[in-house]
Amino acid sequence: MTRGDTDPVHMIGAPDSRLVTDLYPSPNIEPRLRGLTPTILVLHYTGLPTMERSLEVLSRPDYKVSCHYVVGEDGRIVQMVAEELRAWHAGVSSWQGETDINSASIGIEIQNAGHAGGLPDFPAPQMAAVTALSLDIVVRHAIPPERVLAHSDVAPSRKIDPGEKFDWPRLAAEGVGLWVPPAAVDADDSGIGAGAAGADVERAQRLLRRYGYGIEVSGVIDEATGFVLRAFQLHFRPQRVDSRLDRSTLSTLERLVDALPTPVVA
Repeated sequence: MTRGDTDPVHMIGAPDSRLVTDLYPSPNIEPRLRGLTPTILVLHYTGLPTMERSLEVLSRPDYKVSCHYVVGEDGRIVQMVAEELRAWHAGVSSWQGETDINSASIGIEIQNAGHAGGLPDFPAPQMAAVTALSLDIVVRHAIPPERVLAHSDVAPSRKIDPGEKFDWPRLAAEGVGLWVPPAAVDADDSGIGAGAAGADVERAQRLLRRYGYGIEVSGVIDEATGFVLRAFQLHFRPQRVDSRLDRSTLSTLERLVDALPTPVVA
């Protein structure tokens, strides 16, 4: 499926990963800004019905979107943007204070119709390919586990992909991403929601901010906090995604932050 685009501006000289099946260059690229290099891996779903449609959208200049890789349901890996370049996959986003995620990351789009299309399961060949490609990328760029993220993590008010069905534990078992077993959900604990305030809310906000989410510590579950709670649940506590703070969410969050590497003190 090598695209017949011979414009040298759009060409990928050679695949960055030995796992790449095809090249399909996108013109929606630019140099990484401020001398940034990839320190984040962002995983998305395409939200489109077919691989062919996804490649079309991600390579149309008028759509102004692109990514470094697309992984098909059959495990095909298509590279669209060279890793040295800035792809337009994250949009308005942030992580640990960095607001130019496109310049600081590599983006993988996973072919899946998304929530609007019923959120199909991710087939086994696709998950195997995503896992292998992600491992190849994080090893070559020394991307730490806590910086392997969902699109919903870096853009919680706008995005919900790759969603609650994505197999983050599998990736972590292969050395990609940080994962802790989520605390069990208590059917009798509905948690607290919008407008609630108190010490637990403030603690959750501080922990979410410590992990990297863009969130202010106010002690109140405002709209922004609700979006971040949803993002956290989509990634780390997918059994119930409701944007509410319950014991399971707080306990899982505490476990996750405890698993972060201890900063080196000079």
